[in-house]
Amino acid sequence: MRNKSDRYLRLLTQIEKLVAKSPHSLSAMATISAVLKHKMEYYSWCGFYFLYNGELICGPYQGPVACQLLAKHTGVCWKAVDENKVVLVSDVGKFPGHIACDSRSKSEVVVPVHDASGNVLAVLDVDSFHLDAFDSIDAEWLQKIVKLIEPITL
Repeated sequence: MRNKSDRYLRLLTQIEKLVAKSPHSLSAMATISAVLKHKMEYYSWCGFYFLYNGELICGPYQGPVACQLLAKHTGVCWKAVDENKVVLVSDVGKFPGHIACDSRSKSEVVVPVHDASGNVLAVLDVDSFHLDAFDSIDAEWLQKIVKLIEPITL
């Protein structure tokens, strides 16, 4: 899996240069979503959900139409928010309460994004049409990419 790590390292370097010019966290999120979705062929959807008035709502993303509002404390994204940790799901069909915004999605990884106080303010959500698409390498590098935009403000 060295090749996957090398690929993420190149993406991290590219994204770092691009988001350094971003005037706002939302611009940086849009850039990250676009780069990752178009460079990682096994990603079917890549984007952000953020907390707004206690709701988890859709932010910048790339891919098929997304759920605009996620049911509270349900699904993979809310698990990442509620537990403040990366959630890696090899088969979303076996995940209790999974929210199927796209019925073709088979696996998912979600990474919390923090504000200056360390609170989760958003999540990076990545889906794939393939089972077992994501592993610890994806989780590790996506966390590094998220760190480039932390702390975020919305």
